[in-house]
Amino acid sequence: MGLGTHMTRARLHSTATALLLGTCLAAGCSGAQTPDVSAALADCKTELIVLGAGQDAGAPQIGNSQDAGWNDPALQLYPVSLGLVDHDSGARYLFDASPQVTAQLQLFDALTGSSQDKGLHLDGVFLTHAHIGHYAGLIFFGREAAGARDLPVYAMPRMGAFLRENGPWGQLVELDNISIRNLSDRTEIGLSSGLSVTPVQVPHRDEYSETVGYVIKGAEASALFVPDIDSWDAWQSEYGVSIDDMVAQVDYAFLDASFFDNHELVGRDMSEIPHPRVTETMALFADAATDIRKRIHFIHYNHTNPIRDPNSADTRSVAEAGFNIARRGDRICLGN
Repeated sequence: MGLGTHMTRARLHSTATALLLGTCLAAGCSGAQTPDVSAALADCKTELIVLGAGQDAGAPQIGNSQDAGWNDPALQLYPVSLGLVDHDSGARYLFDASPQVTAQLQLFDALTGSSQDKGLHLDGVFLTHAHIGHYAGLIFFGREAAGARDLPVYAMPRMGAFLRENGPWGQLVELDNISIRNLSDRTEIGLSSGLSVTPVQVPHRDEYSETVGYVIKGAEASALFVPDIDSWDAWQSEYGVSIDDMVAQVDYAFLDASFFDNHELVGRDMSEIPHPRVTETMALFADAATDIRKRIHFIHYNHTNPIRDPNSADTRSVAEAGFNIARRGDRICLGN
């Protein structure tokens, strides 16, 4: 499946189940079976789930009628999003609210055993920035859809102001569908005993808001989530943050993989499009220990990126180099 060789049997089982469910969700098929949560990560108390691994617009993209994904569910992508669940308390959190949040929450429900209940069952949404794939799904929490009540939305100051001061997002605040909770760079937010989230500002196109990644710490493991960044060098020069150090400090690192290399977009000068290329990140960590390389999970890949195809040669090259590619339905345990 092109996921690398470092997955546990439990994760591989749950990934296959989730991809099957995702296929049914995308195709609208009926009779999909809810996965047996006890069959995978049965002893896990704090779990992180990949609900989407694609770039903002997912795949296939609008206006691209020739995309093979229309006929091949394995090539369909949801925009990037992670789900975090504390099985002890039942608390659940989203990282980014994509335009496909409805299907992603259905997947989240099925994988966490909440599919038989009504309601959102969300205790908070953490936003990275104000580009469409990362916050546009908030609109479904409004009165025309879920009609949420005081759903905590964690955002940096400019992001929060953008939501409050611009429609239709401001209406969500006015009607108490969402409640903005202010974040501060590198200031930890405790969610429960042994579970915390820390925003870390990153350089990116910041037309409307700051951009952050997150460090998510469980009782026994931690994860770094950086779906969008201009470059690793800029992170060091502008914010004093080293990607090498960040990966060394966590157990899993979900890193921006928007484009595979500089030849991906035919007819475009890709030097004008920031984002570290997958090949660049692999080269940066080529001499790192195997244990370091296997922590990296490439995520937020564009519909043109060949690692979108689980069976592509480039997908195999990533796995052979000791790295991983995040796929919808991947599950990792942050604490037993």
